[in-house]
Amino acid sequence: MSYTQPAAAGRRSVGLVVVVLFHALLFYALVSGLARKVVEVVKAPLETKIIEEIKPPEDKPPPPPPPKLAPPPPAFVPPPEVRVSTATAPAEATITTVTQNKPAEVAPIAKPAPVVAPQSTNAVIDASKNCSLPEYPRASLSAEEQGTTGLLFLIDVDGRPLEGKIEKSSGYRRLDEAARKALMLCRFKPATANGQPAQSWGRLEYEWKLD
Repeated sequence: MSYTQPAAAGRRSVGLVVVVLFHALLFYALVSGLARKVVEVVKAPLETKIIEEIKPPEDKPPPPPPPKLAPPPPAFVPPPEVRVSTATAPAEATITTVTQNKPAEVAPIAKPAPVVAPQSTNAVIDASKNCSLPEYPRASLSAEEQGTTGLLFLIDVDGRPLEGKIEKSSGYRRLDEAARKALMLCRFKPATANGQPAQSWGRLEYEWKLD
């Protein structure tokens, strides 16, 4: 009795099972792979683009109208010259009227009086007026001293000497001092500046002379 047939049948059944399992795994692999691809496709980021609205071109404003030019002025036409002949006019028709009008008298224009600017004057030192002459010193008389003393005086606005100096000596001190002291008591005419009295220096020479 042979046992080969049951063994061969067992092998066949095992092979079928293996084939079925292989196909099942293959099918599962195919299905799972497709599912992953679908998921990846779904997970891919969606790109969005904003399409700007295309605006129609704006209408440009019409160009300004051309400026209105003023019409040119009419051409100047000189008037026609009319010559009147005097040969045919009668001599009797000419009337000549001669009138003589006396011209109106024009009043003379008064000229303003010239403005006279006030003058400035120097002091007048005159020992012969309003002044007592110096007395001869006795010692000078005895010594017969003579000479001319030159003096400088500062005259105030009222004519009185404020200061006296000996500018030129007579050669004798007694004579010089006697002249200065005596003339300091005199009163002279003061100087003027712009019409007003003013202080100023003046000169005077006094001569000492024995008779």
